[in-house]
Amino acid sequence: MDPSWKVYVSGHQGMVGSAVVRKLESLGYDEIETATRDELDLTNQAAVRRFYELEKPEAVVIAAAKVGGIGANNTYPAEFIYENLVITATQVHAAYEFGVKRLLFLGSSCIYPKHAPQPMPEGCLLTSELEPTNEAYAIAKIAGLKLCQFYRKQYGVLFHSLMPTNLYGPRDNYNLENSHVLPALIRKFHEAKQNNYPEVVMWGTGTPKREFLHVDDLADASLFLMGLENPPDWVNVGSGDEVTIRELTEIVKDAVGYKGNIVQDVTKPDGTPRKLLDISLLKELEWSRKIDLEKGIALTYESFLSELETGTARV
Repeated sequence: MDPSWKVYVSGHQGMVGSAVVRKLESLGYDEIETATRDELDLTNQAAVRRFYELEKPEAVVIAAAKVGGIGANNTYPAEFIYENLVITATQVHAAYEFGVKRLLFLGSSCIYPKHAPQPMPEGCLLTSELEPTNEAYAIAKIAGLKLCQFYRKQYGVLFHSLMPTNLYGPRDNYNLENSHVLPALIRKFHEAKQNNYPEVVMWGTGTPKREFLHVDDLADASLFLMGLENPPDWVNVGSGDEVTIRELTEIVKDAVGYKGNIVQDVTKPDGTPRKLLDISLLKELEWSRKIDLEKGIALTYESFLSELETGTARV
């Protein structure tokens, strides 16, 4: 991808979008276009068309999405499916209409079936039922992937997708009502340490296994894929490693420096038993992650403290 191109990153204020912007800046891209929610409502098709017609980006990264953990997905499924469908559809069509040369849609590993083979290959998509707790979000992401695939097939545009594993890093969401497991644990252990609480509650049995990738690695993979002449329609991006939720909890506890106990609340849902991406295709393309989990969590806790200090933490 040419560094002289204008690149529009939707969702630039979020964890993923901000990481993509940082990566673009590090690679020498001067024309990076962004817009806040107040400046552009991505669920408004007319507004999105006007924006694309006026700004004429040559490349687009769709990082904007309504996201959340198990609790949020269970509570607000209508909002998750509607907003994510519309955010993607308005942008993909406007990108086609106004001549965008490259478009990368960022999806999610939850697109794959609940009982998919482990690790999960790209080819297992739509082979059986989804995990019910985040079905609405998953269906919206599958639709986005297919939208890019079919626009590429019918119109010859270079629109393609990336399916990341569980992400974490700077500018994550630490709101305990709708955050993912890793940032929720960071906040819980930090507050327990600050207040000398004797214990921290871990949701579920602790036995499900999860894979995690630092968001800076995800941004690196995104720009790598956008630099390929003929990328796959979609490709899994992950670390290739997995830990149990209990192991993750212990790693976060050590990174924060909390000395109390961990107790389990088995009345809370576990979600999918295992979610490990098959990254064979990614390895064939010769990309791999740079930041291991222990280092990444330590760096993320440092960024969380800095965000608390500056008042920018999403708590």
